[in-house]
Amino acid sequence: MFKFLRKWRQQRIITSSTISPGSWKKAFDLLPLLEHLSEDEKYSLRDLAILLLHEKSFIGAHDLEVSEEMRLLIVLQACLPILHLGIDWYSGWTTIIVYPAGFAPERTVVDEFGLAHTTRSELSGEAWHRGPVILSWTHAENAGIKDGHNVVIHEFVHKLDMLNDAANGFPPMHKGISAVSWSEIFTAAFEDFQRNPKPGLDRYGATAPAEFLAVLSEVFFEKPDLLNDAYPKVYEALSLFFKQDPINSRLSRDQGT
Repeated sequence: MFKFLRKWRQQRIITSSTISPGSWKKAFDLLPLLEHLSEDEKYSLRDLAILLLHEKSFIGAHDLEVSEEMRLLIVLQACLPILHLGIDWYSGWTTIIVYPAGFAPERTVVDEFGLAHTTRSELSGEAWHRGPVILSWTHAENAGIKDGHNVVIHEFVHKLDMLNDAANGFPPMHKGISAVSWSEIFTAAFEDFQRNPKPGLDRYGATAPAEFLAVLSEVFFEKPDLLNDAYPKVYEALSLFFKQDPINSRLSRDQGT
């Protein structure tokens, strides 16, 4: 009964949306990343985006006014990883903060001698456990151009990873996905990537397993052939996890099937 009521409520939210078809079309047209999706998938992605807009609050930092177009571009990219998973995968938090450009939070780190140091480093995005997703608009605005880098997907995949209470490159596994196999595949690929950087894959992925998953997820959606050539087993594992196969989807689109 609860599941039925939740689905009924979500459908009411979707049908009550006041965003015009023209606004959705413009947003899709600005995101080459989504070109390979079928019409049915685009409708599903739009519905998920409406639900995400309903469930999350957008806050503009430094007096930034987050326009409808900005929100649509962000949520369409954010919902791509959960296209076949569902909106519940983004539960447990409420806010998306958008900075005009890169931001540099002040952090205190303790070195190996126990001394505390205050540091600042400019970021394009950040995801907090049970907290907000933070994005730089200058980086998010052109994230969907299929260059292999996508700050929106990167940070929202961190949110999926955090569903196991820690960002460690090991998100919750679906039924039928072997946790042992996932661990073996990603551990081997991560260690190889640390020793042998692959052209086109951001070296930032070598800093931690969580960043490796987020970086490779960017490439999975933006340049899937590049990931498949470098780490075919990782591509297959991500395809099973996201329940998507961008390579075959694009081949089907190009062949008109």
